[in-house]
Amino acid sequence: MATDTQTRASRSSWRLAPGTPSLPEVHSSVQLPAGASVWRKLFAFAGPGFLVSVGYMDPGNWATDLAGGSKFNYTLLFVIMLSNLMAILLQSLAVKLGVATGRDLAQACRDHFSKPVAMFLWVICEIAIAACDLAEVIGTAIALNLILGIPLIWGVCLTALDVLLILFLQQRGFRYIEALVVSLIGIVGLCFFAEIIFSRPEIAPILHGFFIPSREIVANKEMLYIAIGILGATVMPHNLYLHSSVVQTRGYERDPAGKREAIRFFQIDSAVALMFALFVNAAILIVAAATFYRSGNTQDAYKLLTPLLGATSASFLFALALLASGQNSTLTGTLAGQIVMEGFLHLRMQPWLRRLITRAIAIIPAVIVTALYGTSGTAKLLIFSQVVLSFQLSFAVIPLVMFTSDRHKMGEFVNAAGLKTLAWAVAIFIACLNIWLLVQTLRG
Repeated sequence: MATDTQTRASRSSWRLAPGTPSLPEVHSSVQLPAGASVWRKLFAFAGPGFLVSVGYMDPGNWATDLAGGSKFNYTLLFVIMLSNLMAILLQSLAVKLGVATGRDLAQACRDHFSKPVAMFLWVICEIAIAACDLAEVIGTAIALNLILGIPLIWGVCLTALDVLLILFLQQRGFRYIEALVVSLIGIVGLCFFAEIIFSRPEIAPILHGFFIPSREIVANKEMLYIAIGILGATVMPHNLYLHSSVVQTRGYERDPAGKREAIRFFQIDSAVALMFALFVNAAILIVAAATFYRSGNTQDAYKLLTPLLGATSASFLFALALLASGQNSTLTGTLAGQIVMEGFLHLRMQPWLRRLITRAIAIIPAVIVTALYGTSGTAKLLIFSQVVLSFQLSFAVIPLVMFTSDRHKMGEFVNAAGLKTLAWAVAIFIACLNIWLLVQTLRG
């Protein structure tokens, strides 16, 4: 029996045969309507892309968008556009891997690499998830401080309570999680739509910033640093693990025709969701440029929104969007943590316990730094969390591109020659940018 299993694995170039899927309690749990119209099918497949898009709107991204807009006006909108296009490409590859092979990225790494390599990838991925959670802790604490006046240190401690929400939602079903995530994304979008109206930006410079890259981005060292921060932190490594797994929650046919249809609808879902994330990130930068670049204020942007915009609700809307963003990232970070642990280790843990451990790892340094250094310390800790994420990113991107470009693993769903070249170019580009960002940050 073991020999047959090894033979099947070797024929597909996997080191190990596929095991139990991650998140087995929701695997194929969302049924698809038989003989439905295209629009009904699209709605049934919609959801995983929006779960993933949360990582592109988390508090860590807000810091770079605010800095870029307040210091350099609309110039870096092109960088946001470019980074979003790269994200759409990489998330589409995660969809292909999950649907075509029946493995998420964590399982694929375990089944392909030797055990020591797989363990190394698991450890740095867990560190990245904890670093990402650290950003959500700080962002949520700032939002609670703005809305309710709660001191930062108490806000950090209160973030441990969201574990109860995670437990409740997972008991109700996966569609409830997706519904909450989409609702919170809607709140973020509405808040920033209102912020744009309040800030009254100039349309022509915005269009110029989006579609015409400036030589200043390369010539100005500070601008280049922020640009690389935007690019390097855009694709969250755990999102690639998450996306390759949650697409398997749909009950599509596991034959070639069913997989082709699933990949097509999932990629549409992903592209739409990430274009919404593009709007949110661009809106943050536009509001910062229209408000702070004009006035010359670049410090504590969220506190200055109300006096500069002349709208008493401006800071509240910003804080509400930040709170929704932090809670969204909390939900998806928990799922990603489960997927990574189950995929790499075949170790199952109760969702609430997994969440409690991850959040404790994030809260401890946040409490210490907040108590000792206050707001300035949490800002530096937020930047450090993004550096950790940047360092880990290539360890997820390169295996993803490698697997989806291997015909023995993907069969008829392997990347075409042009897509393969583009994917490797993006992977190398991201790796070089993150190395540069890491070196410059450590020097600074």
